[in-house]
Amino acid sequence: MVYTRRDVSTLTRSERRRFVGALLELKQRGEYDEFVRMHIDHYVADGEGGLRTAHMAPSFLPWHRRFLLDLETALRRVDDSVTLPYWDWTRNRTTTSVPWTEDLLGGNGRRSDHRVMTGPFAYDHGRWTITEGLTDIEYLTRDFGYPRNPVGLPTARDLDAVLNDPVYDKAPWNSMSGGGFRNRLEGWGRGTGNASWLTHNRVHRWVGGHMVGGASVNDPVFWLHHAFVDLQWTRWQRRHPDAHYLPATPPPRGNDQRGRVVARHERMRPWRLTPAQLEDVGHIYRYA
Repeated sequence: MVYTRRDVSTLTRSERRRFVGALLELKQRGEYDEFVRMHIDHYVADGEGGLRTAHMAPSFLPWHRRFLLDLETALRRVDDSVTLPYWDWTRNRTTTSVPWTEDLLGGNGRRSDHRVMTGPFAYDHGRWTITEGLTDIEYLTRDFGYPRNPVGLPTARDLDAVLNDPVYDKAPWNSMSGGGFRNRLEGWGRGTGNASWLTHNRVHRWVGGHMVGGASVNDPVFWLHHAFVDLQWTRWQRRHPDAHYLPATPPPRGNDQRGRVVARHERMRPWRLTPAQLEDVGHIYRYA
């Protein structure tokens, strides 16, 4: 049966409570931290050697689509009424709007150490201890807007410009790809500072704290953010119905990206699925 992912701002109080409860239950079971470890393990930059599947590569979108589906399946084993909501950061843009409410994700971290003190994921409640991170900090951190060098969330106009790109991805199939929907949505910009954080990446920077880097899954907003990113892939497909995932075939021998990126019909680790198999998920879920 096809289920629906909805804008988090439309959830009822009961739906918010059930979603949060399912996340906390996965954390208590130890299942949630397996997702954190998996993302850390697959966060491979294009400056490193070896295969890239999760980031800085064409498979950024299908990889995270499957990642979200795995988490959603786990949530629905706890409570089959739960689906992943999405956070539309082009509309809910303030530090006190959804999802930063007491009954959902809580708010910003405090100024001194960025520790989140409100909401169900605050460390003091004893139900959300960080055990799989890149530092030894045990509490969830956020730093909204990056006050040291303020950054704003992407706008609807920014996003529309990304959706207008008719080509899925372009060589060299990494963070340096000039144009292409995937890299523009993932958000690897030129230059330094805020100019290098665009679209998806800029949202990670705006939230700050644990959302910056490979351990970003420690902040539950990761899932709401990536559900909205996944929705953009669906919208792009509708806008460009004849366009498909690229590269269609592996880079040729002698190309420095051969063996480092996944072609449309190649296996996408750690799963046995190919990107092509994840281009259409309308038989699993839809967006409201």
